[in-house]
Amino acid sequence: MSSPERDVDPVELLRRAQAGDQAAWNALVRRYTPLLRARIGGWRLQEADAFDVVQTTWLRLAENIHRIHTPVHLGGWLATVVSRESQRVARGRGRAVLAEDTVALTPDPAPGPEQRAVDGDVHRVLRGAVAELTPRRRELLAALFADDRRPYAEIARRLGVPIGTIGPTRARALGDLRRALELSGVAA
Repeated sequence: MSSPERDVDPVELLRRAQAGDQAAWNALVRRYTPLLRARIGGWRLQEADAFDVVQTTWLRLAENIHRIHTPVHLGGWLATVVSRESQRVARGRGRAVLAEDTVALTPDPAPGPEQRAVDGDVHRVLRGAVAELTPRRRELLAALFADDRRPYAEIARRLGVPIGTIGPTRARALGDLRRALELSGVAA
């Protein structure tokens, strides 16, 4: 906020904003937005939600600017509105959580029943798609994606193929799998 705006009494800024002075309104926004952001900080809102809360607070002031009877308390009025809006948004997410009142909760990393069902379907479709590959491509993918991965030279020797064919054969096999999965409705 520029120095002349800082020297203007907030009561005077509010009076001018009530009269429709856009410069006074802008000065109020610049003066009080840091207060609003500070009050939102304890609610752990996402950035977009915090932005919406600030905007809604300014909208509430615009709607009620002629009802402010004690302009000297504008900061407190704005702080109350931003707190209520933050609480409303936090409650809309499922529950209100104040940062200073809780320890960060970590979600359970184990997949839920829905995810296990989806994973089971995907594995079933993938096993079927692998079974449709030629025996040579199945063997190659099994060797390349085994837990005890071996160097290409060893895989080529074991499968009896030139080492230079492993990469292109792998690419064709993975392309076949991708197409089979897409036809089955499973995104690759």
